[in-house]
Amino acid sequence: MNIIQEFDTITAISTPLGTGGVGVIRISGEKSFEITEQIFTGKITPRMICHGWIVDNDKKVDEVVVLPFKNPNSYTGEDVIEIQCHGGINVVKNILEIVLKNGARMAERGEFTKRAFLNKKLDLSQAEAVADLIHSKTQNFAIQSAKNLSGVLAQKVSEIKGDIFETLSRIVAGIDFPEDVAEPTYESLINDFESEIEKIDKILSNAQSSNIMRQGIKIAIVGKPNVGKSSLFNTLLSLDRAIVTDIAGTTRDVLTETLDLGIPVTLIDTAGIREDESVDKVEEIGIEYSKQAAKEADLVIFMYDLTSGLNDADKIILDFIQDKKHLIIANKCDLAQERPKDAICISAKAEFGIEELKQKIKEIILEFSPEDTEFITNKRQQDCLEKAKESLMQAYMAAKVNELQDLISIDVKQALLCLDEITGEVITDDILNNIFDNFCIGK
Repeated sequence: MNIIQEFDTITAISTPLGTGGVGVIRISGEKSFEITEQIFTGKITPRMICHGWIVDNDKKVDEVVVLPFKNPNSYTGEDVIEIQCHGGINVVKNILEIVLKNGARMAERGEFTKRAFLNKKLDLSQAEAVADLIHSKTQNFAIQSAKNLSGVLAQKVSEIKGDIFETLSRIVAGIDFPEDVAEPTYESLINDFESEIEKIDKILSNAQSSNIMRQGIKIAIVGKPNVGKSSLFNTLLSLDRAIVTDIAGTTRDVLTETLDLGIPVTLIDTAGIREDESVDKVEEIGIEYSKQAAKEADLVIFMYDLTSGLNDADKIILDFIQDKKHLIIANKCDLAQERPKDAICISAKAEFGIEELKQKIKEIILEFSPEDTEFITNKRQQDCLEKAKESLMQAYMAAKVNELQDLISIDVKQALLCLDEITGEVITDDILNNIFDNFCIGK
């Protein structure tokens, strides 16, 4: 994007296309008010809800509500107009075409939020939180992402930067004004670096939880043919996704669906694992897929038929998954006289014991990712924190051996630059474009 395009007036549809009550077209830039006045019959007054019609060559297109925002009091920090029209694909597209025809250009992905960042309405960590909110797959991740939007991460990073800057200032003062200011003692520098590294570690300790909440976990259901894997798969999803019959080997492929259990769960139904002469080529491939799914899963649910008991074929599968985190499920408990002590007893068909199973799965999920995570970070932010920590560790080791403080200051400055990348004080165009390319058009 060239410099002229950066300051063009842009527009896009900001609501999903489809039948709905309301559609929103957003306009941002210095010509926003001028363009709207050409196509809107009502009077535009900033900070007021304006009612009228969108017209095209005096032809009424739709009755709308216009929300005008005068810079800098807007999402992007520029003049912004939001046109709220009736929902519907053709209505919003027609109005968008009229706006484009009157002097705006189509916004690129994330360009509204990018302008908000460039105009200092948001820092980069808050801008990334906007994307997380939009793409959040679970209620919990949306709540956690809102923390970053409110500035929780930026505030903590700013606090650490303040500590490091204070340390750097004392070093520089001692170097530049040796007659007036004494160099800080190496003991005090060591204490400073230890404290700053500890604070970075506190944020990084949430990295695994952050990644799991963003990406989710995989749960594979494995077992012999006809033990009820597909029935459990359907019951957990509350829909008839997998074909269920009493014929062994019905499931020939791996089926996946997403389930919200606080974090995104990819639930995997697998082909029954068995080793006998009746297995044909197609089922054999399905069995290999099942084994691969079990290897790649974060949690394996092993299921067996309680009415026939745990036999040698079941034990072979258990041996295969013994090094994986797994749950043992005894199915068809409604048809059995006794309940096992070393397994969760359910009936996938009668939906008996399903809530207990879900609760157990949630307990295991909490081991991967606690519900209330203090800080949410993405891979880019984690890399910046790791680099900052590495620079501080080098400064720490140098202070331990009484290295020249002029040299120590180089690593301290580098740590500050790494933290500046998180909030966007220091950033390259490539990184910036990569971040906003992950947004949708209209945001």
